[in-house]
Amino acid sequence: MERTFLDISRVVVRFAPGAPPVLNGVDLKVKQGEYIAVIGHSGCGKSTLLNVVAGLLPATLGGVVLEGSEVTEPGPDRAVVFQNHSLLPWLTVYENVRLAVDRTAGRTMSRAERDAWTLENLALVRMTDHARKRPNEISGGMKQRVGIARALAMRPKVLLLDEPFGALDALTRAHLQDQVMAIHARLGTTVMMITHDVDEAVLLSDRIVMMTNGPNATIGEILEVGLPRPRDRLALASDPRFLSAREAVLRFLHERHALPAVA
Repeated sequence: MERTFLDISRVVVRFAPGAPPVLNGVDLKVKQGEYIAVIGHSGCGKSTLLNVVAGLLPATLGGVVLEGSEVTEPGPDRAVVFQNHSLLPWLTVYENVRLAVDRTAGRTMSRAERDAWTLENLALVRMTDHARKRPNEISGGMKQRVGIARALAMRPKVLLLDEPFGALDALTRAHLQDQVMAIHARLGTTVMMITHDVDEAVLLSDRIVMMTNGPNATIGEILEVGLPRPRDRLALASDPRFLSAREAVLRFLHERHALPAVA
């Protein structure tokens, strides 16, 4: 039996004493190398759950264990990419990634090794030609690619993506999704991604975790996507397995757990 790599156990999050919990009893076991998408309506606690896994927010009850160690604070074994790229504007693309490398590998890699590792991660996201530019000189999609390179350069055990493509146009979003699929295939990194996009969830993930509405949100259903890798978005557009998975998620979101009508 394959050992659980990331264990989210009975997590409850309450922001104020006596208030209803945002999350109530979330249980999820993730295998190493698995790509998990978490989807649900606004206010269902998706990002709250990711922040607990990242160590940015303590659980009120329950907890998270990563490869046998309890998560109690942020750490380089869990790299986060937010919708806002959060690049330092006074540093170049290279320097933004190099900063993460120096912080996490400054004592274990030589200067030359850190330089090579920085360039290798920029090459992964096809940003080598823009390494000397500053964030205000590149597009939004490029900034997100740098953010992903910076996260991967930390060599995390888990890559946490909080709607990283949400602010991008459709073509840029599709290009980055394809790049993330290629990186996941090459590195085998364990990924947990928050998304509102049903097609994105089906295209990228091995399992889709569907959250019930908040407050008192929890996991309502988990869907095994079951699509072989590598995946081609054009081929999948008419694949009955893709369409069936898409329909299952839509039915959960819009029939079983639709948002209540506004009066």
